[in-house]
Amino acid sequence: GRSSSTHTRSSGRIEQQGLPVANIKSQIKRNKQNEKRRLRNKAVRSELRTRIKTAEASASTESADTTARTAISKIDRAAATGVIHKNGAARRKSRLMKRLARLAG
Repeated sequence: GRSSSTHTRSSGRIEQQGLPVANIKSQIKRNKQNEKRRLRNKAVRSELRTRIKTAEASASTESADTTARTAISKIDRAAATGVIHKNGAARRKSRLMKRLARLAG
């Protein structure tokens, strides 16, 4: 993963600790876009992990079906938006269902 370096803004540029700052306008814009996407993707991945853990925790309860469906929905959505790879999503769903079956039965 990436290190959580502190970012400061100066005249629309994003500076990272000790790293050179772009002078080219398009690269400054690209850096801003990348930073926005990085934060959005980080939030989506975090939500994914949370939903999977919730589904596993409630495997033997009556809300197991809904939590599993929510987790799978989040995995599919993350794959659709390109946060995780399509095959990675399939693998995560497969492993989740396997674990849920083992925990429930």
